[in-house]
Amino acid sequence: MENELRSNSSGWLFFVKVSFVVAVVAMAVGIVITPIDLLVKGYLGICSLFLVSTTITLSKTLRDDHESQRVHNRISDARTQQLLKEYAE
Repeated sequence: MENELRSNSSGWLFFVKVSFVVAVVAMAVGIVITPIDLLVKGYLGICSLFLVSTTITLSKTLRDDHESQRVHNRISDARTQQLLKEYAE
């Protein structure tokens, strides 16, 4: 099939993982060395963790929705083809 899932290369997966780690570490270092109260640092840290978790949840939800639409479209196309085949007979 032409629409089969394609796996990502190991280089791309490595890049994505390293980019994520670098971004989280950079945010953590920035929060720690900023000259502000500990309470504000804690607030920024919690907000950063919440942002990361909601970003992951959003991307997973959008991917799942896209995948379910693909399956739905395949089923719909198969039903249409079956009806056309039966009608042609």
